[in-house]
Amino acid sequence: MVTIFGFSFSIWEVLFLLCFAVSWPLSIAKALRTKVVAGKSPLFMSLIILGYVFGIINKLTSGKPDIVIWLYVINGLMVFTDLMLYFYYSRHPKKD
Repeated sequence: MVTIFGFSFSIWEVLFLLCFAVSWPLSIAKALRTKVVAGKSPLFMSLIILGYVFGIINKLTSGKPDIVIWLYVINGLMVFTDLMLYFYYSRHPKKD
């Protein structure tokens, strides 16, 4: 555990979540730029969101929730955004 500004958290968990926090905006940006969502899996994204929900539940029920919970929330919202873009662009395909 690392303590910074009075907050204790696992540096490895933070690094894991930060890697995802960089990846999801890239996926969202590509969908917005190209309007193509072929190859994305709504099931996969839904499972990722569920995993973030479980991470949040773990933080809330562990007795010592830390600020890392916000990384779970932010990442979950980004994946949810990507999932909504998938449904939108799969119903409104790009016209050539």
